[in-house]
Amino acid sequence: MLNKYPLWKYLLILTVVIVGAIYSTPNFYPDDPVVQISGADAVIEVDDLVLKRATKALDEAGVSYFAPSVDKRAGVVRFQDTETQLVAKDIVEAALGERYVVALNLAETTPDWLVSLGAGPMKLGLDLRGGVHFLLEVDIDKALDQRHKSYVSEIKQKLREEKIRYRSVSADLETGIRLVFKNNVSRDKASDLLRDQYRAFIIQDADEGDEFILSLALTDSKIKEIQDYAISQNLTTIRNRVNEIGVAEPLVQRQGTHRIVVELPGVQDTAAAKRIIGRTATLEFRLVDWEHDASSARGGRAPAGSELMPFKNDVRPPVLLKRRIIVSGDRVLDARSNYDENGRPQVNITLDGRGGKKMSRVTTDHVKDDMAVVFVETKSKMVEKKVDGQKQLVRETWEEKYVINRATIQSALGVNFRITGLDSPLESSELALMLRAGALAAPMYFVEERTVGPSLGQENIDAGKMSVQLGFMAVMLFMVAYYRVFGLIANMALAANVMLLVAGMSMLSATLTLPGIAGIVLTVGMAVDANVLIFARIREELANGLPPQAAINSGFDRAFVTIFDANITTFIVAVILFAFGTGPVKGFAVTLSIGILTSMFTAVLGTRALVNLFYGSRQLTTLRV
Repeated sequence: MLNKYPLWKYLLILTVVIVGAIYSTPNFYPDDPVVQISGADAVIEVDDLVLKRATKALDEAGVSYFAPSVDKRAGVVRFQDTETQLVAKDIVEAALGERYVVALNLAETTPDWLVSLGAGPMKLGLDLRGGVHFLLEVDIDKALDQRHKSYVSEIKQKLREEKIRYRSVSADLETGIRLVFKNNVSRDKASDLLRDQYRAFIIQDADEGDEFILSLALTDSKIKEIQDYAISQNLTTIRNRVNEIGVAEPLVQRQGTHRIVVELPGVQDTAAAKRIIGRTATLEFRLVDWEHDASSARGGRAPAGSELMPFKNDVRPPVLLKRRIIVSGDRVLDARSNYDENGRPQVNITLDGRGGKKMSRVTTDHVKDDMAVVFVETKSKMVEKKVDGQKQLVRETWEEKYVINRATIQSALGVNFRITGLDSPLESSELALMLRAGALAAPMYFVEERTVGPSLGQENIDAGKMSVQLGFMAVMLFMVAYYRVFGLIANMALAANVMLLVAGMSMLSATLTLPGIAGIVLTVGMAVDANVLIFARIREELANGLPPQAAINSGFDRAFVTIFDANITTFIVAVILFAFGTGPVKGFAVTLSIGILTSMFTAVLGTRALVNLFYGSRQLTTLRV
């Protein structure tokens, strides 16, 4: 009896190994530390002249660099190490000024012939590549307060439509919505109307002297729905903003009930990232009060239905605006920054269908009246206050509102129009970015921020490589010492397994993290374990009196069931870890899952092919395992 594979199996294994070798090769080309130069605005281009200014400053400072280039509207200057890169960033920033954004990054060095085949290195996570980590807390109370105010506006509108007279409608976060009526007839009509149309409220009535009260309190399920929506909307908005920044392999996920984790690998400019990601800003389009003059609001007493709003930077007198909002930022579909006919920055706005209808309806009725664009931003800071006689840090929040543009409505507006009156291209670019990404459903506050430098990331990479190499060498030495030729065969299969694992992660653009490296080390052990099972089974068959070739065939066949059972259960666990785990756990699960598949291939097919090549065509009388 001889053990031979058909030719197609050998060709299949050879093809897989060659493809694995090609797609794992880019990982042998380490990234270069670079300083990346880009325009502060989309209209500012980086050309050879800008790059020469940067390299001239580096030459004058005596900083060594190599391979400066311009690609995709950004300039790149490469350095030998991260220490030189950090020094160079400050020098280039000082030389180019505020018109350009200078950032730390890492540039791939993969040869063009590999890139043409679609091959590239594995993406590295925050702990390996460096970057920024943010933990943000969503202000759930603010989300509920905003929803209460929205309900108050709707309820007033419905009561007016039904001609039900009321004294006041107010909202409070603790008590809910309170409606006051002059008589019980109006209250009862309102109660019937609201009970029919607002099933999310628990409605109760009460009498207080000559006032007849309706109290509306949101149900627990509705409060949870609002909270979940606020978190979900903020997650979507942050992801959109991160995508606009252009970060590779970002992590944006929910943590607990009201917190969000953001990790941006490769980003070192914490201030710029915070400004874009956490800014709680939106726009409101309002009519200027055409019935009263701003002077009528002196002393802080504006006419009913209006409010006095300051102009940005107080460059013009305050504006008296109608409180009614025509359209807010959540109706913006697209926003692009460019320049008007006079070369001044502007933002072109595109509204959705509903927003366009509202804008058209209002502006049609108010041609020749003025409309203002109000910028709204929520800010916060930690202040020390006495709480129950003890000093504690308490977060204070407030809204800043100011007019950024006031213009006369010349004709009815639709879904497309523009905002002017912006100070700089950077301001228009950031405003356009935030509007494109969407408005936050509730304010968020940074409760933790951490920067992982590229040098620390390199230390993690070096430590991870060392752990894999030590584990690999220890296993290989043991296998050769204990199993002789079979151990050598197992080591060849093990090397192929690691290569295929790296190639698989590269092809899938999977992100490698420190836990992922742990997954590689575990995979090495599991791959060897499969070979040990096979060799142990062959030894048992030899001990039972089978001839060598029959023992090899029987050993592989019978060990397969055990190997398959062990790996499939581990694979199921890896899938569960990926489905329910968070960042580092997912990284471990991805590496483990790919490793299980590659180890099954190399242990069952690869090892069998090598054993067949070594022994399959020989008439054996003895076999040492």
